Amino acid sequence: MPIYEYKAISRTGQSVQGNYTAQDKSQVLEMLRNNHYYPVYVKELVKGKEITFDLFQKVKIKDIVIFCRLFYTMLHAGVPIIQTIDILSKQLENAKLRKIMVEIYDELQKGSTFSESMKKHRDVFPELLLSMIEAGEVSGTLDIIMDRMAVHFEKESKIQSKVKGAMMYPAILSIVAVLVVIFLLTFVMPTFVSMFQGSGVELPAPTRVLLAISGFIQTYWYLLLFVTFALFFLFRVLLKTDAARLAWDQMKLRIPIIKGTLIKIATSRFTRTLSTLLRSGITLLEALEIAANVAGNKVVSNGILRAKEEVRKGLDLSVPLRELRIFPPMVDSMIRVGEESGTLDDVLERIADFYDNEVEAAIQSMTSLLEPIMIVIMALIIGSIVIAMVLPMFDMINTVQM
Repeated sequence: MPIYEYKAISRTGQSVQGNYTAQDKSQVLEMLRNNHYYPVYVKELVKGKEITFDLFQKVKIKDIVIFCRLFYTMLHAGVPIIQTIDILSKQLENAKLRKIMVEIYDELQKGSTFSESMKKHRDVFPELLLSMIEAGEVSGTLDIIMDRMAVHFEKESKIQSKVKGAMMYPAILSIVAVLVVIFLLTFVMPTFVSMFQGSGVELPAPTRVLLAISGFIQTYWYLLLFVTFALFFLFRVLLKTDAARLAWDQMKLRIPIIKGTLIKIATSRFTRTLSTLLRSGITLLEALEIAANVAGNKVVSNGILRAKEEVRKGLDLSVPLRELRIFPPMVDSMIRVGEESGTLDDVLERIADFYDNEVEAAIQSMTSLLEPIMIVIMALIIGSIVIAMVLPMFDMINTVQM
């Protein structure tokens, strides 16, 4: 549908200007009359604006942080919500987010609330943000909520950046190892084939296996490429099912090198989310439900939901958390102190701050362990290939000497 630019005057004499998506000009005029505005002009915007590729562009946590921070700044300065959305639809750097702001602006013009408009884009905005915005609208503290969300997602973004940075070196090593193996098998190995075949020496078993693998890769490389992409796609699809996701998350929590880091990340995320929700006036049961949805690990999420049901029955939160044996022992002990003193939200924030620092140390420790392991694995694979290539040469030398 076309986008119309309009300017109108309110009953108080205030000038109002913005954009509205409608089927025709009369629909824009009807919207202005329903909102008790006196139209000054309405004109259709000429198309030919930026081209966006929504399928490939993502809204990252950093974009959410900028959105929350700008939203808080304008609301705190006294700018109305609808005007704030209109400004964000032009100012945000992420093109997909700007497009969503235009759609939310249109929904607000039609009479929807801000939280209702945001919930139509659940695939973009985190569930935590949507719940907090709804709570902020009800309590009239939307500006404070957006400030808290900006701080929350900033810390979440830092943790993600640290994890990605830590995994970058092992990932590069893995790619290099695969490329070296492919190069040896497809370019180096064929140069030895004719020499091996004309020598009359019986090839050792490792060399025969290597020649078979080399020949298969050269002949059916396209099939290997297709199978690799198909398995990757199948893996991504399976991870969207609850059973496969649960099995994958359980497996990750059993790997000794990364288990401790994952638990600390989950602890930091859970306690910070719960603290933010409780500070905003959301009940403990609702907060646990939301925290389970944003846990990032199916095992942790299921555990939080079980704890929620125990709390519903009348138990203190510290009791079911201790029985879950997912979080470190310090967590349920600190939570019990917070429950007894009535400062649960403050205690949860202190736990989150503590485990933020622990996450950084755990990531450094994990990286220091992964790097030598990857180097050793890479050396073993490449060394095995080289040995398999060299073995027939010794046999050929012995034959010549005899």
